[in-house]
Amino acid sequence: MLLDADLAKLYGIEVRALVQAVKRNVERFPADFMFQLRPDEVEALRSQTVISKIESSGGRGGRRTMPYAFTEQGVAMLSSVLRSERAVAVNIAIMRAFVHLRRMLDSTAELARKFDELERRVTESDIARDAQIAQIVEAIRQLMQPPAPPRRPLGFRLDDDR
Repeated sequence: MLLDADLAKLYGIEVRALVQAVKRNVERFPADFMFQLRPDEVEALRSQTVISKIESSGGRGGRRTMPYAFTEQGVAMLSSVLRSERAVAVNIAIMRAFVHLRRMLDSTAELARKFDELERRVTESDIARDAQIAQIVEAIRQLMQPPAPPRRPLGFRLDDDR
């Protein structure tokens, strides 16, 4: 996802020009290509990054409308709407970045899978090792027990047996 303001900076145009071009070609941007953020989503973004409040537009900057978010397909469609050499070059760079990001995510997922497998094997060997250690500890405890005192034999004894 890329926000309209970020894309406008990359393309070297104003946000309003980008949004205007999109609105003129709204049929090219279905909901899975582009959507407008809700106020709660904007607030969540504001808490994560430093962006000015929408309400603070009284001469101090800020947005008056909710930002638009573009998916990978929406960014690709922008090249057909923004017809400049810079737009094409930026679009190619963005698409390459998306491909690179996807490859990184795939390799990260593979690493996570391998790590989970390793963790499972270590846990299994830890369980077996713990059982062996418990047996050793029990054997040591038995060896540490003092021997039982000798028992007196039952029955009658003659005095010379003592």
